[in-house]
Amino acid sequence: MKLVPYWLDSISRVSGTALSEFPTYADVVVVGAGFTGLSAARTLAKEGKKVVILEADQIACHASGRNGGHVNNGTAGNFQAMVGKYGLEQAVALYRFFDNAVDTVEKIVTSENIACDFRRCGKLKVAWTQKHLTGLRADQEALKLHADPQTDLLDREAVAREIGGSTTFEGGILYRKSAQMHVGKFGSALAIKAMEAGVKIFENTPMTAIRRIGEKFEVSSSAGAIQTRNVLLATGTSRKAPSWFRRRIMPVGSFIVATAPMPEEQFARILPGRRNVVTTRNIHNYFRTTADRRLIFGGRANFSQSSEKSDIRSGQILHAALTEIYPELENTEIDYCWGGNVDMSVDRLPHTGEWNGITYAMGLSGHGVQMSVHLGQLLGRRLAGEKVEIPVWNRPWQPIPAYGIATHFMPFVGAYYRAKDKYF
Repeated sequence: MKLVPYWLDSISRVSGTALSEFPTYADVVVVGAGFTGLSAARTLAKEGKKVVILEADQIACHASGRNGGHVNNGTAGNFQAMVGKYGLEQAVALYRFFDNAVDTVEKIVTSENIACDFRRCGKLKVAWTQKHLTGLRADQEALKLHADPQTDLLDREAVAREIGGSTTFEGGILYRKSAQMHVGKFGSALAIKAMEAGVKIFENTPMTAIRRIGEKFEVSSSAGAIQTRNVLLATGTSRKAPSWFRRRIMPVGSFIVATAPMPEEQFARILPGRRNVVTTRNIHNYFRTTADRRLIFGGRANFSQSSEKSDIRSGQILHAALTEIYPELENTEIDYCWGGNVDMSVDRLPHTGEWNGITYAMGLSGHGVQMSVHLGQLLGRRLAGEKVEIPVWNRPWQPIPAYGIATHFMPFVGAYYRAKDKYF
């Protein structure tokens, strides 16, 4: 079993720009070569801007290359809860913002002819209990009426047919707009398209400081300093972002396994519609298949940070959860297991705006594949001088109480939610 992301191990990695080309000036400096940074940089370069990306590690090697490969529409939370918190008009606008994000990914894949196994497959949100199904039924009725007529409530038998005969779930919602792709192939292609447009990407070149000098910024890095008019922080808490941002995001470990390729007959049986699936447990799971006949299965298996020890233990937990749904896969080998941080905001919505003149996009909360690409494009257009409407721009963003010690209590939070799933 390899403790590396399947998506990154199954591609030819793209190299960034040689350090000998490191400049002293750029119109925009982007910190982070994940999907947000790459999408923004590509957009800016197409507008004739001189753009530099500083990446502490390698292109798309963190959240962008360590996720489940879902390109889902719909927000992370319950739609009715959003209506109660923000009002119907804003809840609908936020929901459709996520719909637009899926459309943006598809348009880039199509216009740039990117071969990344992109397909509109639909998403199933499936209920473990009758109580969960009651909640899903009410939410789907509200969605169909106000925000997404392309949803359907499925009963136990319909979900069983979708899940390959498994009777684990009581029913669920089918969201028809959702998609999936090979995020490793997409990230590499997006980087190539950005560099072809003129973007310079410097890997293994961490930002070390940002200093304001009049109307400009000086961004220091391990390779030197760059003068610029605009800075885009397109990075999560795993980077050296200013503490103002770190206090507002909780890094939560998420872990994923990829099975060995299955025989054709078995592969066709376990998930015949090849949809994305998300479960309703508090410690929920998410899964999908791949073009080379694997099952990608993930979840909050461990609330510790990713390490070799925690990844191995998480792989064992995920394999047990996988076989709970698919007993026939008990003897199927696991080829890959990996972990990474999901940057959670308290409200589970993305946050973007300006802080001290610095543009940022963070806290994508487990829905980052599509939203990172979409936000990157919108921010690129905005930094190029276009008036762009962004529903989450400069939303109120309060710090997490007692942040310095809160991260140490995440394993206890995990234990609480496991007990809640088991007994309530």
